Amino acid sequence: MERVDLMPPSDAVAERADAYAAAPLLNCLLREVAEPLPDAGKDAGTDDGGQERRTYRLPGGGRLLRVRGDRRPVDPEVYADGSWHRVGHAELVKLVSDELRRHTGLSNGDLPAEMLDSRDAVAALLTARAGATAPDDPYLRSEQSLITGHPYHPAPKARGGGPVAAWLPYAPEAHARFPLVLLGVREDEVAEEGDTTALDRLAAVPPGYRLLPAHPWQLDLAALDLAPAFADGRLLRLGETDFATWPTAAIRTVYEPVRDLFLKFSLDVRITNDIRRLWAHDLRKLSRTNTAASAACTAFEGPAGWLGDRGYRTARFAFEELAVIVRDGLRGPLLPGATPLLAAGLVEGFEGDPLAAAADPGAWWEAYLRAVVPPVLAAFADHGVVLEAHLQNTLVAVDADGTPVQALFRDAEGVKLLTDVARAAGWERLVYCLVVNHLTEVAAALVERHAGFDPWPAARRELARHPLPEVTDLLASPTLPGKTNLLLRWTGADGADARYLPSPNPLAPHDPGPLPV
Repeated sequence: MERVDLMPPSDAVAERADAYAAAPLLNCLLREVAEPLPDAGKDAGTDDGGQERRTYRLPGGGRLLRVRGDRRPVDPEVYADGSWHRVGHAELVKLVSDELRRHTGLSNGDLPAEMLDSRDAVAALLTARAGATAPDDPYLRSEQSLITGHPYHPAPKARGGGPVAAWLPYAPEAHARFPLVLLGVREDEVAEEGDTTALDRLAAVPPGYRLLPAHPWQLDLAALDLAPAFADGRLLRLGETDFATWPTAAIRTVYEPVRDLFLKFSLDVRITNDIRRLWAHDLRKLSRTNTAASAACTAFEGPAGWLGDRGYRTARFAFEELAVIVRDGLRGPLLPGATPLLAAGLVEGFEGDPLAAAADPGAWWEAYLRAVVPPVLAAFADHGVVLEAHLQNTLVAVDADGTPVQALFRDAEGVKLLTDVARAAGWERLVYCLVVNHLTEVAAALVERHAGFDPWPAARRELARHPLPEVTDLLASPTLPGKTNLLLRWTGADGADARYLPSPNPLAPHDPGPLPV
């Protein structure tokens, strides 16, 4: 694997890490708790660059907070003793924690530590990234570009609180690549479902065993639990793959370009809202959700694609700890000559990002909408399938000119079926993933690069082409569902829970003001 630089971050890196970590935390606080003050920009003034400052009241204690910028707020300041005082990241964590205690009446000792861990992880990533070489493949560059990560999560880069040396060698943001560990599982202890034959082609195994690849970090985390199985021969170590794999934005999912193979592993680490273990209940319904999503995308009269989760393999004695999912590669569904790129990478930016290079934002945006929106709505309307079409589960393929021509969707674990959930709940989830999490971020990135560009008329037109009653209501609604990741984490809600607060809807016929995305 690549050597990882663990030198302490410089002062400049520390300052950048503070800014990276503060922006999503501020986004959460402003969406979920803070109250915007009228005429805030006028009262707060502007900075030397002409950026307006926005002022908010924190209702728990009545304190005033102001920030600069919209999509990625920076330079938080608190009003005290007759003047404004700059708030660093550590102080911001204390401020947010105090406000949440007042707001909810609850205490939480874990989340503040996660917020600090996320900031320290960013500093480690920035330091390592400075000495790393980005992949030549633009697809891999897009997957490994996410230094900010989820823009509306209080600790998007937290890595379970473990030492940096434990996870940094496997971090996509540090342009890591590494071989997989090869295990042999005794045949009578194998549990699997679906098509896992791709695993058997990775290496030979002794008679009476089946091959099971493992993520090195996965094995480190489960070492104590697995020791008895290694001791009694249920599990063998067979070395490493003779090829390197690239971690994608999902961290526990890796890609091997020559074999065109994705593998998704189980990690006992909290990343954003969830412990990223492959839970038994999700594995056992994988075939059903994957089949439904695949059928919906295949039936769509357009170039949309589904990266299917073909099957899983694991060991009975460590069903969740050792599970691996085999996912379809890119070559089957991808249009000839097109280049797939992670939607979240388009927003965050990377070398060769076609969003940043788009000379005509209107034409580029209309092509993007044509690629992404119709297949998601068709899956819902015609097949009762709710694709989790957020930024990290959507690949957008572009042609040689950088124009979007196709969307590819992934992750059967996140798919919802209307046979299992109420239609209204499924639609709310669709709107959050597709519109709030996804389209508003892409739209805001375009607006940042093209002052005066209005992305919403084209978005309204694209959505209005689809004769769903829910679309009619969406276009008339003054609000959209904004997920409350900060309150979810503070109150200790289950990672699979989703609770929403109303956010202004830029699709509505009136101008509701800026939308947090």
